[in-house]
Amino acid sequence: MIRPYVLAETNWESLKDEQFELAVLPWGATEAHNYHLPYGTDNYQAQSFVEAAAKVSWGKGKKVIVLPTIPFGVNTGQKDIYLDMNLNPSTQLAILKDIVTVLNRQGIYKLLLFNGHGGNNFKPIVRELGLLFPDMFISFSFFPQMLNKTQYFKEKGDHADEMETSLMLYLRPDLVLPKDKWGSGDEKKFKIKAFNEGWLWAERQWSKVSSDTGIGNPEFATADKGERFFNDITTKLDELFCALCEADLKDLYE
Repeated sequence: MIRPYVLAETNWESLKDEQFELAVLPWGATEAHNYHLPYGTDNYQAQSFVEAAAKVSWGKGKKVIVLPTIPFGVNTGQKDIYLDMNLNPSTQLAILKDIVTVLNRQGIYKLLLFNGHGGNNFKPIVRELGLLFPDMFISFSFFPQMLNKTQYFKEKGDHADEMETSLMLYLRPDLVLPKDKWGSGDEKKFKIKAFNEGWLWAERQWSKVSSDTGIGNPEFATADKGERFFNDITTKLDELFCALCEADLKDLYE
């Protein structure tokens, strides 16, 4: 069944007289996720979240359109991990500038970037685009920050961890290797204390901090945990989509 809120599936017959309020662009990455998860994990997750939320919002009469997922992200710290694909931030800016040019020209002034990859940092890009396109309202979100993960998952982590493994066990179990293939996701920390306290940052050299490319123990992942987390994120995203659709861009503050 064609979903009219998914641009890749809908058609000119449906769109020629349509006017959308909000465009949503899922942006992921193509990279190793421990031994057991697919390279496209971030893409599957980001796309599934926004499509599920858009379905609910569309049912409420909100005119939201989900754009095709960008499958490559910033992976400059993983240059020696085989076939981890990289887009430089400057390339992301160029891509977004072209996409925003289309939306701005056609009167869709609200764009949400839905980020599925920790290496993507859209804040400076959104700042620059805001100067170039003053009529556009561009925002972004990163789904692991939307909920308190400790209420869903036992183990901490940020890559191919219990959270991501649970999500993929729910969304695409056919792409998850058996549990005896799962790496431990052990992570080496910086020797310099300030990095680990969170007030100093440098890019991690992935092959030096993880032996299996995972960061976080996936041992306790289950499809049930993934389903609960997915549904709660979807509910929160639907609320966001509706709020953005209803927002008056000339009256955003109180």
